[in-house]
Amino acid sequence: RAAYKLAEIDDKFHLLKPGARVVDLGAAPGGWSEIAAQRIGPGGRVIALDVLDMKPVAGVEFLQLDFLDPTAPDRLKDMLGDRKQGKADVVLSDMAANATGHRQTDHLRIMALAEAAALFAREVLAPGGSFICKVLQGGTEAALLAELKRDFATVKHVKPPASRTDSAELYLLAKGFRGGSKAAPV
Repeated sequence: RAAYKLAEIDDKFHLLKPGARVVDLGAAPGGWSEIAAQRIGPGGRVIALDVLDMKPVAGVEFLQLDFLDPTAPDRLKDMLGDRKQGKADVVLSDMAANATGHRQTDHLRIMALAEAAALFAREVLAPGGSFICKVLQGGTEAALLAELKRDFATVKHVKPPASRTDSAELYLLAKGFRGGSKAAPV
């Protein structure tokens, strides 16, 4: 189901262009990475990270590591390569903490991951780049939305058709990274 969500979002918003450089956070089991690799083609690059193992996917470099590990952002940046040429065009985050069953706790945990992903995206995106991130409705996603609006030309909530209508899950989509200036912390 996750792969369909990304495909539907990309069909509508055209994030994954041929030759793009993509970072996929929370990549396991690999559906988003597979869609990204197919759509960007052999001239592009997908770097995926997850705390869980992931089966090999053609055209995807995988790092098994917790994104909240203090070394993770720099290791991903090193995988991107030269700091000038190695900027990402798209940062995807389908990360989710293990559910506790307590709605407010689950919301706060996924928002902590979303905020960390947003900070990373603002560090690695090339000007004009895009960021998409899973969040749960629950109130605090508005603060992240406001922060992203300062650094991106357009920011919106997206709920792809493959998402269950009764699910609190939705995605924040930020396009047109302004880059250049020092991004404010989330």
